[in-house]
Amino acid sequence: MYETENDISKSRRQQLNNLMNQRLADAVDLQMQMKQAHWNVKGPHFIGLHKLFDEVYEGVGEYVDLIAERIVQLGGITEGTVRVAAARSRLEEYPLAIADGAAHVEAVAKSLSTFGREVRSTINEADDLDDADTADLFTEVSRGIDKWLWFVEAHSQAEK
Repeated sequence: MYETENDISKSRRQQLNNLMNQRLADAVDLQMQMKQAHWNVKGPHFIGLHKLFDEVYEGVGEYVDLIAERIVQLGGITEGTVRVAAARSRLEEYPLAIADGAAHVEAVAKSLSTFGREVRSTINEADDLDDADTADLFTEVSRGIDKWLWFVEAHSQAEK
C-alpha cells in the first residue's frame, strides 16, 4: 500500500484493496467472456447478438477502469492482468465449444448474473468497512450489470 492523505485507515484500505482486486479479476474475466461470445456467436440472430455482446464488453471495460482507479485512489496496487484474473475469477469457465445464439445468451446471462451477485456483496462489504464511495461505485456497477442482464435475457424470454 502506498501512503496517502485519504482518511480511511490503512487497515481498512488494505481490506478494500483486496476486495476490489477480487472484483477486478471477475470483471476482467467477464469482459473477455463477452468477447468470446461476440467472436463466436452464430445463428439467425447473429448480428444483433454480435453487436450486443460487444456493447456489453465495452460497458464492462468501463467498470474495470472504475474499479482499478478506485484501488489506486486508496493507495492500493491494481492487480489487473489476465493471468491474475484467470487465477482469481469466481466466474465459471465460459464454454468454448458453443456457437448457437441461444447457448451464448444462456452462458452470458449466467456470467452477468454471477458477477452481479458478487458486486452486490461487495457493496455490503464496502459499507461494513465504512467506505460509502466504494459502495457507491459498486452500486453504479450493479445497476449497469442488471441492465446488461436484462438486455441479454430479453433474447430468451417469450411473451406471456
